[in-house]
Amino acid sequence: MSTHDSPAVAVLGGGTIGASWAALLADAGYRVRVAVRRTETAHAVTAAVRLHAPALAADADALLARLTVTTDVAEAVTGAEVVLESISERLADKQELFAAVEQAAPADALLLSSTSTLLPDAIGARLAQPGRVLIAHPFNPPHVIPLVEVLGGPDTEPKLVRRTTEFLTALGRTPVVLRRPIAGFIANRLQTALLRESIHLIQQGVATAADIDDAITGSLGPRWAVVGPFQALHLGGGPGGIRQWFGHIGAGLAAGWSQLGTPDLDDDGIAELIAQTETAYGTDGYEQRVAARDRRQLAVLAALRDEEGDAR
Repeated sequence: MSTHDSPAVAVLGGGTIGASWAALLADAGYRVRVAVRRTETAHAVTAAVRLHAPALAADADALLARLTVTTDVAEAVTGAEVVLESISERLADKQELFAAVEQAAPADALLLSSTSTLLPDAIGARLAQPGRVLIAHPFNPPHVIPLVEVLGGPDTEPKLVRRTTEFLTALGRTPVVLRRPIAGFIANRLQTALLRESIHLIQQGVATAADIDDAITGSLGPRWAVVGPFQALHLGGGPGGIRQWFGHIGAGLAAGWSQLGTPDLDDDGIAELIAQTETAYGTDGYEQRVAARDRRQLAVLAALRDEEGDAR
């Protein structure tokens, strides 16, 4: 299939998430149309795709050959099989954008939002069919991290959820469908809980930002890359599994929650977190740090795939 004949998708927004989606979709063989507000943003999109190319199968030139950037939303979504919105988290802007998309996109196009904070029925409120909008919230960066949280609204047809999960699975993503709506979805709520206690430990003088990063990458990070928290408990209980764990260690779990902190994020607290992080990791070399992060994450994911293949 030539590039001209390949199916088209639209990515609305050329920021960090939008450019990452665009690179992934181009790597999957789609013709990708990225809609941005300002013409000068096009350079930032192409630069980001070049930055992401080493983490993907195709080289940068091949990715960019499948990519066009436009300031015309109707041009981007006309004929698109999937529309993926990744603009900033302002509800009114998303509502206005999807109302325009509904007028120009095919009637059967999937309409997906990358939002991390808003719910689908609110985003689709101005559409004639609000249930067409679904959440497809990726974990940054989407071209590397497999998780995409999927959530439909109260009027969303089950077949749209199914089509969304099939589309994401074909991209090599791991869709997780929420059973009911909740602010922040799953992964960000878990991340926020861990981050809150991390900030508390810094403010109590227990550890620095770098210490906490080392503690996570040397313990929970590799553990959770292999098994999630509940399977970890099931194994941690020995042959008796999670029943044995709760019968011994887990009996005091709730008591431990009362010791968790509630840090203050005032100006001084934020300044200290920024200072510690910048001291540990610097402020220059963003591209190099992104590339190193992606290489390491891909190596972990590749090792897991290889192990799963050997186990079959």
